[in-house]
Amino acid sequence: MLLIPAIDLKDGQCVRLKQGDMEQSTVFSDDPAAMARHWVELGARRLHLVDLNGAFAGKPRNEAAIRSILREVGDEVDVQLGGGIRDLDTIERYLDAGLRYVIIGTAAVKNPGFLKDACTAFGGHIIVGLDAKDGKVATDGWSKLTGHEVVDLARKFEDYGVEAVVYTDIGRDGMLSGLNIEATVRLAQALTIPVIASGGLAGLEDIRRLCEVESEGIEGVICGRAIYSGALDFAAAVALVEQSGG
Repeated sequence: MLLIPAIDLKDGQCVRLKQGDMEQSTVFSDDPAAMARHWVELGARRLHLVDLNGAFAGKPRNEAAIRSILREVGDEVDVQLGGGIRDLDTIERYLDAGLRYVIIGTAAVKNPGFLKDACTAFGGHIIVGLDAKDGKVATDGWSKLTGHEVVDLARKFEDYGVEAVVYTDIGRDGMLSGLNIEATVRLAQALTIPVIASGGLAGLEDIRRLCEVESEGIEGVICGRAIYSGALDFAAAVALVEQSGG
């Protein structure tokens, strides 16, 4: 079970949003590379970066901060990035800089052909991010709810060759209300590729419950507000996963 600290970037700083609202952001650090180093030293084996400005602008906006993180820890752990990735040139540039995985979210839903092309050109490096509420997929920084069922889209994208699905319950994200483990398991059972849980991680009990269902195809969990607020002791969570054989 991968415990994946999230580093959300806004204006070059590490922040957390409440339910995707750019106006409700809390700054945790103005040194993204130092924050990345902190989580790696506590036992992280993968990091999850989000270019928040990029997600809303539709193009990269925090590239300098992302490159500083890759220079700091890119040789030691896998780094995945989402937010504002809309063309193959951007993917190539990031992969050349040392990124391991690119997460395509809104662009995958709006332009499936782009996702297919990305999987063809950069096989093994593409993850799809599906944000959902009540089983329906949302796009554009969660501002628009579509009619697409999560499972249906995930199966389609699995056929394209994506490496994994990051599944976020946007009704819970940043709220510390607990992961939607049941919905995550349902999605994982419908796929042969791994699912990464996201949205609402509240504490060690969530980690314990995830370890129990890891065999259903859940590869990891993105740790956001909980590890920044202190609700989850990251080092303790790493120890728990290692104890459980994850």
